[in-house]
Amino acid sequence: MQYLYLDESGDLGFDFVNKKPTKFFTVAILAVNGVENNRKLIKGVKVTLRRKLNPKKHRRRIVQELKGKDTTLEIKQYFYKQISKVKFEIYAMTLNKKRVYDRLTKEKSRVYNFIARQVIDKIPFEKNKANRVELVIDKSKSKPEIEEFNSYIRSQIQGRLDPKVTLDMYHWDSQQNPPLQAADMFCWGIFQKYQRRNTKWFEVFEKKIIFEGLYLKG
Repeated sequence: MQYLYLDESGDLGFDFVNKKPTKFFTVAILAVNGVENNRKLIKGVKVTLRRKLNPKKHRRRIVQELKGKDTTLEIKQYFYKQISKVKFEIYAMTLNKKRVYDRLTKEKSRVYNFIARQVIDKIPFEKNKANRVELVIDKSKSKPEIEEFNSYIRSQIQGRLDPKVTLDMYHWDSQQNPPLQAADMFCWGIFQKYQRRNTKWFEVFEKKIIFEGLYLKG
């Protein structure tokens, strides 16, 4: 079994005159091979939540999930310590939004799907020895957007998979899926490298990154 967890950081707003959208948009995939590695990843997320965000002495408000933007560097480092020995890989692409063609700024789903494909293209499916691939996406799209995304991405992946390999795709609420929370933590770190030029968290997990690029460089 190969697990792929896809998340994004930033937004796809393009009105830099009247609003304050992010300058960059990052899509990242956390790739985990094997049920045991996936189980260890889940445990690492849950342990971090229980010990660092929901300790018994301070349970006034239960924190439901790990979020990159809401956790301190200290908590991020603790989280990484829990999973540093787990075998996983990170693939990511960041879009420089100010370089996007004007006509595409109104086609946000198309832009999102394209950037997601750039990340997926870097995953070596041809070397995959698993009999099943499970792609889990943070549930943030409308039903038509989900259908468009699934159709587009499924065709891209299946074209590179052995026909014997099963591909399943799911859109989950990240609160119900600990590995998606891990993907959010890493995606946020990569996004911050460009948006804020802050690499403190990025440098902690950098060695787990197989591919990380900038699309439409300035």
